[in-house]
Amino acid sequence: MRTSDYVFCMDELSLMDATAQAELVATGAASPLELVDAAIERIEALNATVNAVIYKDFDRARDVAASNELADGPFRGVPFLIKDIGANQAGLPYWSGNIALKNMGHTATEDTELGARFRQAGLVTLGKSNLPELGSVPTTQPLSCGPTNNPWDLARSPAGSSGGSGAAVASGMVPIAHANDGGGSTRLPAAWNGLVGLKTSRGTVPNPGNISRLTSELVVTKTVRDTATLFAAVRGAVDADLFAAMPDQPVPDRPLRIAVMNNGGRIEIDPVCALAVDATAAVLEGLGHQVEMVDADNLIGPASRVNGELWMAALARRVSGLSEMAGREMTADDVEPYNWTAAERGKGMLAHEWLAASERQQAWSASVIDWMAAFDVLVTPTSGALPMKTADLWPPDEKPWRISSTYARIGLFTLPFNVTGQPAISLPLHESDDGLPVGVQLAANMGHDELLLQLSATLEQAMPWADRLAPIHASRM
Repeated sequence: MRTSDYVFCMDELSLMDATAQAELVATGAASPLELVDAAIERIEALNATVNAVIYKDFDRARDVAASNELADGPFRGVPFLIKDIGANQAGLPYWSGNIALKNMGHTATEDTELGARFRQAGLVTLGKSNLPELGSVPTTQPLSCGPTNNPWDLARSPAGSSGGSGAAVASGMVPIAHANDGGGSTRLPAAWNGLVGLKTSRGTVPNPGNISRLTSELVVTKTVRDTATLFAAVRGAVDADLFAAMPDQPVPDRPLRIAVMNNGGRIEIDPVCALAVDATAAVLEGLGHQVEMVDADNLIGPASRVNGELWMAALARRVSGLSEMAGREMTADDVEPYNWTAAERGKGMLAHEWLAASERQQAWSASVIDWMAAFDVLVTPTSGALPMKTADLWPPDEKPWRISSTYARIGLFTLPFNVTGQPAISLPLHESDDGLPVGVQLAANMGHDELLLQLSATLEQAMPWADRLAPIHASRM
């Protein structure tokens, strides 16, 4: 069956995951160019409403899809978007959501290691997806490119920082898109857009330019199999990587010991997020696993506050990095008020204070890892909040950094695993009474990514989400 047989219903390709689309190419039922042309049509039809794609590279994508350059990887010919920070490919913009870099047309001159591996997997890049400036907050509403709207409710945020990618996949523009995660930036958009988002064990995906313990890069997808296949295709550190993961750990051949955390300790979370965890725990228990409720303080108690202290200092470095990319000193007029004022606060941390805080952070991280060793998996909400209205997520004009408490509630359960480096995945296992997606997070011990993927595939069968579609979706157009 040729792609043209699908187009009249705008089209069935939008309902297929990346694996199914790649199978069309592998069997000769569709060509890479046909997949790319169909995705371009979907983006053109939906992007004015959703604002997920901030740069279109359609002509080059068509050329690649029709050429011998296209790699024979597991996703040969599948349309793809790259987030505008982190992994990149030569010739694409690199604005990091910043208006000054956008205005000067800042562009990548070479592939990053992961950008090259995306090509080797056969993915065809159609453009760049939206993000908050510097990827620093859990909502996608940069002043440079405007807010991305959640396809499940256009008044709501798609979360962040990979919100453009999340909204693009949730609306059916593309079946898979690049995401990265320094505090929940893959898992939170997965949760608020009804998708799968894996933060891998630290060091499993190459990132030789990275010195942060927090950063992980991969994708958001419709299905667990897409995430698992792409992870297998791109994983593996290079010699220059600062962090290199331990070897894969075997999946236990026994019922799992599963800890369940359904509250936010000192921070109140939305009851629906807790309900989603309870429902998941009941299914896991019904599957024969050993389930135990645990205290939230083990993960998000007072000792975890050091993570927020260091976040401000890291943001100060990100802002100074903008000056290096621009080739001139950035000013308050070049940087969004939240990032500028938060960075100014972060500059106040002296070097010896930063080292002391880093030592406290490492001690906290070790305590979490030691505590979790008694379990195979921890189940939590992905976010402490349901998808929030974009209007409620603008920083106040005076003291913009005060919105950090709202951001902290959104990412309450995700940031800890960036610090520890453990793998964690968000699955769309629940929905609110008014139809909003609710993500549930599963976390495991270091090196147990395969355990998470296998358990996620089991839950995908037991608590299926494939039939849930956002109101703004290509198949409805």
